[in-house]
Amino acid sequence: MNGNSTFRHSNVALLGLAEVTAPVEVTSASFDERLGGTLERLNLPHGLLERVAGVRARRNWEHPSDFSTGAAEAGRTVLRETGIDAEQVGLMINASVTREKLEPSVAVSVHHGIGLQPHAMNFDLTNACLGFVNGMTLAATMIDSGQLDYALIVAGEDASRVQESTIQRLSRSDITRAEYLNEFASLTLGSGASAALLGPADKHPEGHRILGGVTRAATWNHQLCVGDHDGMFTDAKGLLENGMELVTTAWHTAHGDGWDWRNMDAYVMHQVSDIHTNSIVKAVDLDTTRIPKTYPQLGNVGPASLPITLTRKAAELTAGDRVLCMGVGSGLNTAMTEIEW
Repeated sequence: MNGNSTFRHSNVALLGLAEVTAPVEVTSASFDERLGGTLERLNLPHGLLERVAGVRARRNWEHPSDFSTGAAEAGRTVLRETGIDAEQVGLMINASVTREKLEPSVAVSVHHGIGLQPHAMNFDLTNACLGFVNGMTLAATMIDSGQLDYALIVAGEDASRVQESTIQRLSRSDITRAEYLNEFASLTLGSGASAALLGPADKHPEGHRILGGVTRAATWNHQLCVGDHDGMFTDAKGLLENGMELVTTAWHTAHGDGWDWRNMDAYVMHQVSDIHTNSIVKAVDLDTTRIPKTYPQLGNVGPASLPITLTRKAAELTAGDRVLCMGVGSGLNTAMTEIEW
């Protein structure tokens, strides 16, 4: 009945992670300053992004197109740190939402920037903010099948163009309070890049075993959050309510199929906001002290946000720790993947 919504991996390890931090800090206070006239006219308080979403700042690149060079740098870094040669990589998946053009794929420029060889398959896998987790699952399945040994998953995101378009639109003299709140989530977005390297666990006892997990879809919600370079338009209430229902369903599905995630050492979530995090905590009764957060200083970096958060948490993890990666993407889709450290 569940089909392939639950899955297990037999011989796959996470060998390394890398983050490239976008160099320009953009504070929520600076957005408030630019939107001061609109906030006053709509009788909205300053500090709303920090008070409601918990986002104090986010990062941007020097140039919007730097997202792909950031992804390539993250890929080169994780190969260097793990000691795996580029020639050994058989697959590279780019999971970013951001793209400059409809074609070619973002993957081809990142593949070239990393210095991967012609035999390394490469393509884009996009699924909103869930793309990176989906990419890990696909790569792990291919490693388990014996098709390849090493796979890179990368994501580089640029939010600056969405931010600027949104601020320009919210600065209009005829903007309404409802329109402002409909685009509020756009201002939580941030830029950055991340990469993960997966390989066969039997060849890398030092690696972190990717055990498997669960996926669930609720695609009748595909119009609740729609975005492009011009902006992101969100039914915040509908997205939160339906997203929590989906996450709860996936959680109980997993436990019905033999998983037990009630006492993990870390719950690494897609980074959205205080409201999103607190709602998941309440929905499935999680320990807040085991949830690392990066959105206060980085915002929502799309599919790169979860691996960035795991990268920063990794230094605190020890052998045997159990980590649950919990991703949600507009559409709606969710995935939860367990890693044994």
